[in-house]
Amino acid sequence: MRPMLSKFALAAISGALVLFLQLGIDPARAQESGSVLTGRITSVAEGAMEGVLVSARAAGSSITFTVVSDRDGRFGFAAGRLAPGRYALSIRAVGYELDGPSTVEVAAQKTARVDIALRRTRDLAAQLSNTEWFTSMPGTAEQKRPLIECMSCHTFERIARTRYGADEMYSVLKRMTTYANNSTIQRVQRRKVDRRFDEDSFRKLAAYLAAVNLSKGPSWSYELKTLPRPTGRATRAVITEYDLPRKTIAPHDVRTDADGMVWYSNFVENTLGRLDPRSGSHTEYAYPVIKPGAPLGSLALEADNDGNLWLAAMFQTGLVKFDVRTRTFRIFRIPPEMNSDASQQSMVMPGRSHVDGKVWTNEVSKQSIMRLDLASGKFDLIDPFKYLPKGNHSPYGLAADAANNLYFMDFGDEAIGRVDAKTGQSTLYATPTKRSRPRRTMMDAQGRVWFAEFAANKVAMFDPGKDTFREWEVPTPHTYPYDVFVDKNGELWSGSMSSDRILRFDPERGTSVEYLLPRQTNVRRVFVDNSTTPVTFWVGSNHGASIVKLNPLD
Repeated sequence: MRPMLSKFALAAISGALVLFLQLGIDPARAQESGSVLTGRITSVAEGAMEGVLVSARAAGSSITFTVVSDRDGRFGFAAGRLAPGRYALSIRAVGYELDGPSTVEVAAQKTARVDIALRRTRDLAAQLSNTEWFTSMPGTAEQKRPLIECMSCHTFERIARTRYGADEMYSVLKRMTTYANNSTIQRVQRRKVDRRFDEDSFRKLAAYLAAVNLSKGPSWSYELKTLPRPTGRATRAVITEYDLPRKTIAPHDVRTDADGMVWYSNFVENTLGRLDPRSGSHTEYAYPVIKPGAPLGSLALEADNDGNLWLAAMFQTGLVKFDVRTRTFRIFRIPPEMNSDASQQSMVMPGRSHVDGKVWTNEVSKQSIMRLDLASGKFDLIDPFKYLPKGNHSPYGLAADAANNLYFMDFGDEAIGRVDAKTGQSTLYATPTKRSRPRRTMMDAQGRVWFAEFAANKVAMFDPGKDTFREWEVPTPHTYPYDVFVDKNGELWSGSMSSDRILRFDPERGTSVEYLLPRQTNVRRVFVDNSTTPVTFWVGSNHGASIVKLNPLD
């Protein structure tokens, strides 16, 4: 279970915006209620435009604020959020670009007004999300299925703009098998052991990609399709982006602590990051190289019962514990007899280690689970698939119950696994949807396991007490959800590497809303701060070197 640590009142929301929430006033209509910057969005094609994201960023600042226009095209930034100064304006509305103005001056004790005009974009392809490329590209579901791996490292636009023929594309695919999972465009890392691949499958994929890129001519042979802009409740949010100090930083897992600080794992560097959302200040804590020559970076970031932070060290191997009081690291190394050039720990689960002194992790290269004994520092290796036919198994997302029994997602297949903390025996529960590839997970206060079915485009819940599943399809096709978080109200939050949208779903009512983010955002682990009302959503932009906060207004 992921402890819901943060207890602080959301300092970044101004007194005026808190008043809006209490009175039910829409900030997009709030000029008379204390907005410091208001305006209206229009275009020749549509007139007043709903669902346009309007972003304001002060000169020299690392923080960008975004609001969304209402059905009359109106938007408003609450007083106290924008300090006096000159702000650069930008928008997100697929199919459109800013026609002016692009800057505005905000003065103290005054309300600035800026009416923004949009024009049709001349480069629609540059605005498409991965989901929109998926929707646009012709082909069967089986032809497109391998593409869900591509967006881990880069956008589909990069593929679509290439001019490689099938043979050249095959060579590119082969080269990419030498890259580590934790690679980005900003920081490509080589594996010590190349991935194995099936040549026939790669040939077919290369031929398909050469059919949908620009190898046959200067333009695509298919229509570029777009998703609708936000409407109604989906426009009622304020989004804050905190840019990190280097473009190479790749925030993967993000969480807040009891003091309101934001912590994140860095997917491509051996650092743990800390952001103060009140000031925007940033601190990094570096831990030593564990395995020289192996790719750097960590994936999972989890907290133990004392609030100390744990990292899964990926190809560096082992687990890294950060003592939040002393600001020091302790490295738990995988012993040589269990360690190879292919070894990889992507997950860690210390949440119930106070129960029995054990911390769970995975060993990707051996399709296995590992358990660390804190007293001795020794690891046990558990093969949960020992008595099953060898397949494409891959233990991934982890959650632990009150007795520290482990639940894991079999990301390579279609099952949830349980490892008994006392006996080490494993049980698998097949998901109702075949080839679902469950990915990240959390456990709620009732002991139910919530998870994202990445390849099935669904979110789901497993009730261990009843051995039953429930599944829900996400609203937007080709979303491929990565993770889920159930908040204090029983609402489920999710995101993906594909759609640039954050899903908020009420499983009991069956209602949902999707909030569009201001920029392309490669979403991984999602986190909800339950100490605020409404709750506050946090996520890292894994490819964008930023931390994103979403404040729903209801």
